Amino acid sequence: MAGIIGNAMRFLVTGASGLVGSQVAKDLVDLNHEVHSSYHDAKPDHGIATYLDLSRLDDISSTLNETRPDSIIHLAAMTGVDQCEEQPDLAMKINAEATKLLARQAAKQHAFFVYVSTDYVFDGMKKMRAESDAPNPLGIYGKSKLAGELALNSLASPYAIARISSPFGLHKTKKSFPIWVKENLESGTDIPVLVDQFTSPTYVPNLSDMLIEIATRKIAGTFHTAGATRISRYDFAEMVADKLNLDKKFIRPASMSDMRWKAQRPKDSSLDVSFASEILHAKPQKLETSIQLLADQLSQIS
Repeated sequence: MAGIIGNAMRFLVTGASGLVGSQVAKDLVDLNHEVHSSYHDAKPDHGIATYLDLSRLDDISSTLNETRPDSIIHLAAMTGVDQCEEQPDLAMKINAEATKLLARQAAKQHAFFVYVSTDYVFDGMKKMRAESDAPNPLGIYGKSKLAGELALNSLASPYAIARISSPFGLHKTKKSFPIWVKENLESGTDIPVLVDQFTSPTYVPNLSDMLIEIATRKIAGTFHTAGATRISRYDFAEMVADKLNLDKKFIRPASMSDMRWKAQRPKDSSLDVSFASEILHAKPQKLETSIQLLADQLSQIS
C-alpha cells in the first residue's frame, strides 16, 4: 500500500460495511491500526463492529465518547440520488446535520476528521473541476453533501474534505458499474450506457490508500481523491469489456435524456486530481491501470 503510515492509531470509520468503507476498514486493520467500524444495517467484516444510526443524533456523541478515535473517516451517507430527492429532510439530516455533529464532537476530542464528499457538489457545466472551483449542486444529494462540507467551516480544529467520483470495486453485495457491465455482457443482455455523462471513475483500493494517507498524516484541506481519467460511461463500459475479453455488441448507446430519473444529474462531474497527485504519496490512478487491477482481482476469485 502507498503512503506514509506512522505508529498505530485508533480510527473510527463510518459506513464501514459499504463499498468504500469495507475496503478502508480492511486496509487499516491490515496496517495494524485499531479500527472501530460503524454500521447501520449489515455488520462490517473488518474492525470492531460499532452500531451507529446517523438519523439519531444523540447516538453520535455517545459513539465518539466510547471509541475515542485519533482520526475519523466519515463515509456513511445517504447516497441514493433519487432517494435523496424523495426524502430531502432525511438526506439533510444524515448528510449535513449528522456530519456537523460528528465533526464538532471530533474537534472536542482533538480527533482529525476526514469528510468524504462527492463530485455531485458541482453542476456538470464544466469538466475537470478543481478544488478551488465554486460548487453548485443540482439535486438534493449534492446539496446535502455540500451542506456537510460547509458545516465544517466553523470548526477551529483541522479537517479534510475528500471528494470522490464513481467509486468502483468488489463488494459482497454492492455491484459497482464494471461488475454490472461484466455480468450483463456475460449473460448476453443488452445494456443501455450513457454516452453523454462523464465522471472520474475511482478504483476503491486506490481511494482507500488516499483516504488513509490523509487521515494518518492528518493533512488538512480539500482534495479531489478520484481517478485520474475523465471518461464517459459508455467508453468506461467498452474499456471494461476490452480488458475482460467480453463482447461489446451488447453495449447500447443511451443519452441522459432517456433516463427516467427523479433527480437531475450533472453531465460532467469529472474532477481535476492534480493537487492530490502533488501532495499525496498514493497517487490517483489512470482508469486503464485500475481496470487491469480489478481484472486481476476477479481472476483470483474465479
